[in-house]
Amino acid sequence: MTFVTRFAPSPTGLLHKGHAFSALTAWTAAKEAGGRFLLRIEDTDFTRCRPDYEAAIFEDLAWLGLDWQAPVLRQSEHRADYDAALKQLQALGVLYRCFRTRKELMALAGGAPHADDPADAFAFTGGPLSPDEEAERLAQGQAFAWRLSLTAARDRLGDLGQLTWVEETADPGLVHAAPERLGDMVVGRKDIGAGYVIASVVDDGRQGVTHVIRGEDLIAATSIQRVLQALLDLPTPVYRHHRLLLGPDGKRYAKRDRSVTLAELRSGGMTAEALRAELDPSFLLPRGRKD
Repeated sequence: MTFVTRFAPSPTGLLHKGHAFSALTAWTAAKEAGGRFLLRIEDTDFTRCRPDYEAAIFEDLAWLGLDWQAPVLRQSEHRADYDAALKQLQALGVLYRCFRTRKELMALAGGAPHADDPADAFAFTGGPLSPDEEAERLAQGQAFAWRLSLTAARDRLGDLGQLTWVEETADPGLVHAAPERLGDMVVGRKDIGAGYVIASVVDDGRQGVTHVIRGEDLIAATSIQRVLQALLDLPTPVYRHHRLLLGPDGKRYAKRDRSVTLAELRSGGMTAEALRAELDPSFLLPRGRKD
């Protein structure tokens, strides 16, 4: 079986060192395995994604010295496939409409707009409204999100903890799903259709991805993806969640914190060779590794 992995950025901002480290880690793994490295543009959120950011992704990765298999998959060109998966989940009865606003959700979560660790994020399990109240809100044209009901998924699949995946950075390597940590996750919206969580598992199956290599901040979301894979009858890749690259302040690099971008490093005189040496994946080993 050919080793296939991917780097899947969203063009909602410029890449920073954390992105470069994740891309370099996946690219290096593919090269060492004699496999394929894919670049996927996850641009499902048309309200935030911009063509100039996509162009910058190509420029930054090429400058870094990475190459990838053509053609590049852009999720905006395959929305019908993701919406079909969303409808499949609706037909299974495992989704419900959530009409709560961001302000209401923040109030329920104690006012925190986000959490650094997804395991500490607010796990919403409010469940659907009564049929009459839902019909009234729909008649008023209120916006809503589609949430995956873990209760309904459990009724269909049985104990969700029996779902497993191979995690190369864990000891032992077989991990049991714990989707309750994130609760009834949003998987689509009235205005944009299916969201990135559905698109990601559909594309991993479509592209034959055998290994998902990404930051450990996404390990909690793997449980939700594992449930979706089971519901949609999609294959489960091997996962490898690497350590996060931390900045001088000890915090992980993030777009929302306006971390120094690769473009800024390049304009400041840093060479690709120097950055690659700094980001050598061999000296940022994932947790559980002793070598």
